[in-house]
Amino acid sequence: MINIFKNFCLITFALIAPITLPAGGIQKSLNQDKFPHNTNEIILISNTSLYSSPEIHAKQLLILDVGTTLSVLRNWRVNKGQTWVRVELASNKFLEDPNKILKGWIKI
Repeated sequence: MINIFKNFCLITFALIAPITLPAGGIQKSLNQDKFPHNTNEIILISNTSLYSSPEIHAKQLLILDVGTTLSVLRNWRVNKGQTWVRVELASNKFLEDPNKILKGWIKI
């Protein structure tokens, strides 16, 4: 009987405890860097390149068209003159090609 109670407690803890843990570790909030208008979504006003990492010489993944909607995942400040944003393209993940590139970096 004691083993059943111990197993019940262990399973309950394993199912409920992860809810309170931070997903993805500690990350800096976008509000701390005074990102323009503190938005979580941006719409492009010009053609923009999507890169594999936050540097100009990184592999260019796609060229994004004007009007593309992007969700902001995080930002990265390389130096005082360069701010990069990790973005995800809006898509229907169930209907589109699973190999389609959906995430990357753009320079702001």
